[in-house]
Amino acid sequence: MKAITHFLQWMSTTLIIGMLAGVLMMTVAIAPAQADIRQLEEAPGQIVYQSRQILKDQQGSNWQAIAFKRTSSDHGDEIYLRLVGFPGTTQIDHARPLTITSSMGMTLTAADISSDIFTDPAEMKPDVGQYDLQPILMELELAIPLQLLIPTLDPAEILLNVSPHLVEEWQSLAQVN
Repeated sequence: MKAITHFLQWMSTTLIIGMLAGVLMMTVAIAPAQADIRQLEEAPGQIVYQSRQILKDQQGSNWQAIAFKRTSSDHGDEIYLRLVGFPGTTQIDHARPLTITSSMGMTLTAADISSDIFTDPAEMKPDVGQYDLQPILMELELAIPLQLLIPTLDPAEILLNVSPHLVEEWQSLAQVN
């Protein structure tokens, strides 16, 4: 019963967010030179540029990968990666970083900053993780596929494959202004 209630709450929230995103997308211009990058004005003087993709894990489950750059006059530019899984499928270990590995053996880590998106730690969703891409983004090689290793509290960690095209799209966020 608890799982059904959780699922219904998630569906309601998703529906509301989807409707709001649809309204925003109808009223906000898309950056002309970046067809895959969306531009949203969150507040006066605060713009968010984002890339949204669906990635599959090793079990075939979908994950939404949202790389975004937030620009504001107060904080400058910040680039993050938010990974969202289907509710109830996993519990992300927010105490450990995201590990990014290239097919050539290069390994980088991105700090988990999920607490930034939830003002109340009790409301933190176990299937949502947010990571700081800013320090490592330009170190990612464009022509090489990547694998994201999402640390979990479950026995198995989550692996997501990332194409070179998506890495290029993420890096283009740094150039948008």
